[in-house]
Formats: sequence, structure tokens, C-alpha cells
Amino acid sequence: MKKIFAFAVAAVMAVPAFAQKAAKPLPRPKLVVGIVVDQMRYDYLYRYWSKLGSGGFKRLLGEGFSFESCNYNYVPTYTGPGHASIYTGATPSVNGIIGNNWFERETGKGTYVTDDKTVQSVGGTGGAGQMSPRHMLSTTIGDELRLATNFQSKVIGVCIKDRGSILPAGHAANAAYWYDGANGAFITSTFYQTQLPAWVTKFNDAGHPAQYLSKPWETLLPLSAYTESTPDDEPWEITFKGEDKPVFPHNLPVLSATPTAAGAQILKTADEEKPRPTQNLDLIRWTPFGNSLTADFALAAVQAEQLGQRPGITDMLTVSFSSTDYIGHWFGPNSVEAEDTYLRLDRDLARLLTQLDKTVGKGQSLVFLTADHGAANAVGFLKEHRLPGGGAGVAPMRDSVQRGLTRLHGAGNWVLDFDNLQVYLNRPLLAKKGLELAKVQAEVATLLLALPGVAQTRTAADLQSAHWSEGTGMLQENGFYAPRSGDVLAVLLPGWLEAYTYPVVKGTTHGASWSYDTHVPLLFWGWHVKHGESAAPVKVVDIAPTMARFLHIQEPSGASGVPLVEVLK
Repeated sequence: MKKIFAFAVAAVMAVPAFAQKAAKPLPRPKLVVGIVVDQMRYDYLYRYWSKLGSGGFKRLLGEGFSFESCNYNYVPTYTGPGHASIYTGATPSVNGIIGNNWFERETGKGTYVTDDKTVQSVGGTGGAGQMSPRHMLSTTIGDELRLATNFQSKVIGVCIKDRGSILPAGHAANAAYWYDGANGAFITSTFYQTQLPAWVTKFNDAGHPAQYLSKPWETLLPLSAYTESTPDDEPWEITFKGEDKPVFPHNLPVLSATPTAAGAQILKTADEEKPRPTQNLDLIRWTPFGNSLTADFALAAVQAEQLGQRPGITDMLTVSFSSTDYIGHWFGPNSVEAEDTYLRLDRDLARLLTQLDKTVGKGQSLVFLTADHGAANAVGFLKEHRLPGGGAGVAPMRDSVQRGLTRLHGAGNWVLDFDNLQVYLNRPLLAKKGLELAKVQAEVATLLLALPGVAQTRTAADLQSAHWSEGTGMLQENGFYAPRSGDVLAVLLPGWLEAYTYPVVKGTTHGASWSYDTHVPLLFWGWHVKHGESAAPVKVVDIAPTMARFLHIQEPSGASGVPLVEVLK
């Protein structure tokens, strides 16, 4: 009896200690920062190593945790799907973001990934602000953070591209801001706000884009130092309008002297009391200063919104650097322009990390860095070095399918669209002709296989009835969402890319199922992250569940990834 009494007393006396422990705040970082570098292949972390500073990429690698074998587990590898999968932890088969654009059978027209005509632009021009995440079918990690804190947490997205801001920020975000090149301002839509906050208006009025474009784009280092890149003038690089050759220095004041058509309209109708764009401010996208502008705005958001600076509240900032993508498309991944852009981005990252230490507190921010996709080498570069690759003309591929079906079944508008290497058949016409959809899909698959550069094809019927656990079949299955995807999906050979300017193929692109497009960096840094690295294969969809575990919140609604235990230890 005495033993029972003693046990009961001990249990009662233990309650205050437990209650005291339970009363402590749940350990969470003050600020979560998601960084996405548009079109950054994994190997870029080390290609420019000898020229990187100590405060950017090297700091993330030296103090943080790196997953060296992180890949996308679906195709196509584009900006919209990449950003969506990072933050939802789901593949396009679940989150619905199957491309940057796709054909809508309901309307008979193409649509854009963040297009939303039910909302209006706030601070922008025309349709530039008619954007929202309405096409995204699952929640993001930011949405879940807002839900977990009863919407006390702030979630804000920042990017020059609308899709690079909106999709990461999610449905319940406080704000998402993107750049309108017509008026040189960061804007939003009525999905988020009815008017710009005073700090955003103040930032826009400062005229940062015009200041960045007021000087030529010179190389950061002497031109001879860019030993990781091809010579400055290569035939496969695209030339800026107004230049004779794609070479340094790029005279930005001259190249930006004439405003865009939308900018000219603003100039014509603008209120005389407000600043008016007198130059092409959209050009900043194709320069490394687009990244600097993004960093400027992100830091202004941290300061003005007090992100990570409110007691007991965890906030989230998503930042995507997109000029790397514009420049990569234009000049190719082996260009001096690309190298110079990454060296400058390294400095912008250092500036961002340093300011987070000062504003939020050292070790109080939890940061991850990855990319939305990689990039193929320029076709001309591959050919010069006798490497396999080529360009598959988009228009010729579509026309070949159309002609083939006409031979088989007579005249008719058989192909409604060809996008993301996917054929959209005229299903009403097939029904009218009494043709079986699956049979015609198989015919199209055979027609595509006869074209140069096409390695494999799969039909929608196959993808809905079969299952693949590896290889390109798995990637296509994970990227397939029946209500939006095409009837037949093609896979190009390694090194081959979709050529919209066929037969002249300049610059480069992405979207393939091969490692140069799927293998991306994945770094964690800051709050409770110990230094280390892992070569274990991981997936981009693992990021959101890992962040959910760090934050002790529910993972996004469609997440299929798993927490990365190595960084959580």
C-alpha cells in the first residue's frame, strides 16, 4: 500500500515539471526561406568553384547539408511544374501543373499555368497581373504553415516571373509579387491584395530597374579569366536586338533605349505626376541584374513585413532567381554570359544570407536552395565537339502527325495542339468519324517514332492503364494528369531538344527526362542544419515533407515525397 501511495505522490509531483516543459514554445525557425535558381544544373555548384566567393554558394555548402543526387521524378521539366513540385511535394499527376502552358479541351484554347481572368492586376499593366495559383490542385508547404499557425504566419513569394512567385507562395499566401517589364514595377493581383503596400510602392518608385540598365553589362572579371566557358562569340548564341554580335560589353543603355509596346502605351497615357517608363525595362530579365533586383526586393520584403522578427511566429519567404533561365536560354549554359551571371548571383546570395543573419538572427533562418530544372547543352556546341544531340522542330513534328492522320483517315483538323512534346487530338472529330480514340493514339505514337530524334512514345491510354517504377515510363506517368495532358507523349533522345526555330537552332532549352534536365542541387542551411552531404538518391518532391518535419506541421495535401532523415538528424 505504501508503495502505491509513494508512486501516486511521485506522479503528482512530476506533473509541474511536465507542464513546465510543455509550456515551452515549440522549436521552430523564425524564418523559412526557399530559394529556387531557375535552370541551374547540379554541376554548376562546382564548375565555377575557383571563382566563387566565400559568402554565397560556398557558405551554403560549407555550413549546410548537400544532397548531391537530387532529381526530378517526372517530365516535362519546366519552370511551372518545377516550382509547383518543390513546394507541394507532389508530381504533376497530382498537383495538376503539367507544363508552363497546355491545351484546354473544355475551351478549345491553350492556357498559361498561372492565368486567371477572374482577377485583376494590382500595380501592373493589362493582363500582366491577371494571375493566381488556381490551376494548382494541392496545397504548398506555405499553405500548411499558415494553417498550422491559424494564419498568423506570413508567407510571401518573390520572383521576376509570375509563375516563380505565385506557385511557391501558394493559395493562402499573404502576397506574391512579380515583375512587370512594361512599367518596371513589382506587381500582384486581386487574388492576394486590392492595392500594393506602401513599401512596395516606395520600392517601385525608386526606379531600380532603370538604374541597373543605366550602365553596360561588363564582365565581373577580366574576359580571359572565364576559362570554364566557350569563347565570347559563338554562332549558337542569340544576339540582343540592336547588337551585331553576342559579345561583351552589352551596352544596356542603348539596348534598352526604346520602351516596349506596352511601355510606350503607358508613356502615352500615364499620369504626369507619376514616373513613366521611357525605356525597355523588361530587358533586365536577360541580364544578371534581374537577379540583383530580385534580391533587393526580397530583402525589402523581409524588412518591411518584419519577416522572422515577430516573437513566436515563423514566417516564410520564397525567392526565385529567374535571370539565370533567360540568359541560359539565350546564350547557352557554356557561355561567358552564363558564367558571369552565376558569379554575380553568388554575390547576391551572400548579400541575402548576410542580411538574414543581421535581421532575423544568426542561425534563426532555415534556408533551402534548389532549381526548377536543369538545361541541355546548345545543339551547336554539341555538334562542334562531335557529341550526340540535335533539334527536333516543333512545327514539323506537328505537321507530320497531321499529314499522317490525313493519309490514314482523310481530310480533317486531326491535331488541335502540340505542346510539351504532347499531341492533343481532335476528339470530337474522331467521335464523328467513328474512330476509336485508343487506336488513333497508337497510330500517332507510331508516326512520331518515325521522326528524327524521337526515342520513345506512350499513349494516354497506356499511361492510364499501366504502371512504371523506373525509367522514362515512370517519369511520364508522374507528369501525366489526364484532364490536361495530351493523347500521345514523346521522349527525345539524349541531347535532343524541342526547336521552335527549326532548322536554325540557337540558344538552348530544357524539359527532357535526362539527367542534364532532372539533376539539380539541393542544399539545406541554417536553423538546426548540421554540415554534411549525401550521395543517396533523393527526389525534389521530398523537399516539402522535409520542411514539414522541420516545422512540425502537416505536409502538403498531395505530397508523395518522404522526409530526408539525413538532414533532420
